[in-house]
Amino acid sequence: MQIQKSFGQKHATLFLVSTPIGNLSDMTTRAVETLKSVKLIASEDTRVTKKLCNHFEIATPLTSYHEHNKHQKTNMLLERLAVGDDIALVSDAGMPLISDPGDQLVASALAAGCAVVPIPGANAALTALIASGLSPQPFLFHGFLERQKSKKKAELQALKDLSATLIFYESPHRLKETLTLMQDVLGNRQVVVARELTKMYEEFLRGSVAEILAYLTEMKGEVVLLVEGNQFELVKEAWWEGLSVHEHVAHYISEGLKTNAAIKQTASDLGLVRQDVYKAYHNE
Repeated sequence: MQIQKSFGQKHATLFLVSTPIGNLSDMTTRAVETLKSVKLIASEDTRVTKKLCNHFEIATPLTSYHEHNKHQKTNMLLERLAVGDDIALVSDAGMPLISDPGDQLVASALAAGCAVVPIPGANAALTALIASGLSPQPFLFHGFLERQKSKKKAELQALKDLSATLIFYESPHRLKETLTLMQDVLGNRQVVVARELTKMYEEFLRGSVAEILAYLTEMKGEVVLLVEGNQFELVKEAWWEGLSVHEHVAHYISEGLKTNAAIKQTASDLGLVRQDVYKAYHNE
């Protein structure tokens, strides 16, 4: 067990700092102050983060941390934390770790006894969800689907019975292919395509899969794809299907219930009057 007090204690801290998903005005004051205060910023793409830092006059040194160097860089960042340096982790846009590298660094930092403090801010998935018109809860954030068609189909098959709203990130170049596959696997559900969130060309397409496919031409920009959950309740066969009333009562007796208690439970299961179950049991 580990207990972390995020404020008022002296320890090296890994800050997970959210950045804007498009509109720079969505950068929080706390995020700017944190990036200015740490000794180092670990960034998915230093070129992107450098522009952000220049805009907010943040002079903190940057180092790259991405999918291809995360193993090597995790060790380096842990060494900096070990000597007491506070570090911030940022992705190109939105919250770190959400379909971006960073989970290995967080787990390693916690294992080393460091504090991990989130700095909340913009997130594309939740921004799209609250404006989608689909049910906001429950929802399941899946992130990016596999690129290979057979693997993507298998992922959708595993998700098709869920009643939760499904949220995906998708490339605009693969969107039409993905929607076509969704129509085959999930059916003609209601979907929302949210594009270029918080930017000048922000756009929401709301409709059935078929309607969206008929409308789509070439699409550009970052895309969040939301899909209505399965609206057909799965009816599971009751364990007592096929049993007679006598067998139903006998089952509960075999589990340790007294006869009258077993009769009462059977009546409840079947939606019958207790006296009718009593008669059926003793007359068989």
